[in-house]
Amino acid sequence: MTTSFRRRARFFLTACSRTAPTIAVSASTREDLGRRGLDTNRIEVIPNGIDLEHYTPHPEGLRTPEPSLLFLGRLKKYKGVELLVRAVAVLASEGVQVTLRVGGSGNDRARLEKIALDLGVKDRVHFLGFVKEEEKLELFRTSWLHALTSPNEGWGISIMEASACGTPSIASDAPGLRESVVDGETGLLVPHGDVRTLANSIASLLE
Repeated sequence: MTTSFRRRARFFLTACSRTAPTIAVSASTREDLGRRGLDTNRIEVIPNGIDLEHYTPHPEGLRTPEPSLLFLGRLKKYKGVELLVRAVAVLASEGVQVTLRVGGSGNDRARLEKIALDLGVKDRVHFLGFVKEEEKLELFRTSWLHALTSPNEGWGISIMEASACGTPSIASDAPGLRESVVDGETGLLVPHGDVRTLANSIASLLE
C-alpha cells in the first residue's frame, strides 16, 4: 500500500465517519481522531485485551544469557525499527552489550539489514523472520526488554503481551502507546525519533 493511497483512504474514512458512531481502542487514539476531524463525543473507547492464561512469565524465570531487546511485528518503515537498530549501534559504541531480536516479516527487512551492516552491528541484530505463536511466547518470556517505536499505534497490544510475560517495554510517547505503557512502572516512554534518549532508556533498564 503506497503512502498516497493511505492518505486518500484516511481522508475518505474521516469524511465518511465525521458524524458516525466510532470505536477507538485508546483515549489517545480518540484524541488523534478528533484532530483529524471526527466528533470525539461519538467515539467510544474499548481497549484491546489479551489472554492472561496464555501470556505468563517463564515458569523458571529464564532469560537470554546476553542482554536482549525484542521487536515483534511487521517490518514496515513506519514501525520505526530503524530507531532500535541505531540505538543498538549507539550502545555498541559505548560498550553496552545488547542484542536486538527482530521477529516478523515485511518489505523493510532488506533496508534494515543494510542499516545494521553499515552501522557495524550486523552481529547484534538478529532477523528471525515470521514467528509462530509458540515462538512468540518464548521470545516475550526470555527477552530482557521489548520495544515498540512507531510514531502512532491504535493500541500497543504487543506491549501488553510482553508485560503479561514479565518483560518491560520501551515505546514511543505516541498515541496508543502512551496508554499501553505505565511510564516508570511497566516500562519507559521516549520521544519518538530521539535515538539518544532511546539508547539511554535501553541502557537504564538493562542496568
